[in-house]
Amino acid sequence: MLELLDLLSFGPNGWGDEIARGALLTIELAVATLPVGLAIGLGVALAKDSSSLVVRGIGDIYTTVFRGLPELLTLFIVYYGGQMLLTRIAGYFVDGANVEVNQFVAGVAALGLVLGAFSSEVFYAAIRAVPRGQKEAAAALGLSKYRVFRLVTFPQLWRVALPGLSNNWLVLLKDTSLVSVIAINDLMRQTAIAVGVTKQPFFFYLVACLIYLVFSMLSSAVFVRLEARASRGFKRVGGH
Repeated sequence: MLELLDLLSFGPNGWGDEIARGALLTIELAVATLPVGLAIGLGVALAKDSSSLVVRGIGDIYTTVFRGLPELLTLFIVYYGGQMLLTRIAGYFVDGANVEVNQFVAGVAALGLVLGAFSSEVFYAAIRAVPRGQKEAAAALGLSKYRVFRLVTFPQLWRVALPGLSNNWLVLLKDTSLVSVIAINDLMRQTAIAVGVTKQPFFFYLVACLIYLVFSMLSSAVFVRLEARASRGFKRVGGH
């Protein structure tokens, strides 16, 4: 047992530093993807709530495509397809140009597209949960559509959407493991390298499981606090 624990030591004789760097990169990737996915999701949700049939159709197509495609396939399309597209565009300006897409950026883009598709459903349901009469009353007071959304709609939809968004965040944390296939040294890739060198698959994959579980538990605690904070005013009103 001590020999196995020695494998997690920091320094040239252990894999602790590599595993720690991989875990940190996993968190950095998830945190960088979150605002991208939420922004896309909110935009698509507003499109699906639009009065324009064309805009609603675009939103529906987006969610259908990126909710239906496997996340790994989306990652490959963004990474390899993005390189081909950018190389072709650059070729119009520089003969023989070759553009390489940064793996981290490709991971954020691909996971952001997927998160945006699933988050749009959460946001859309939350938007529909806000009583239309409140929005109509705010508009009758002379508020612009932007101010109605910022002052009336968004504070309420945020409270309603938080539980669903917390689930999407947990799914995102797990999906970050897919980026190891495009040579990003995240937790799963560093774990796989350690397994290949030490021939201790059960031990290192168990360590990776525990790290992901710790991330999930900490995330759940954060979202519980966020939900409690977002619901404070609502609870006080309900108490009266």
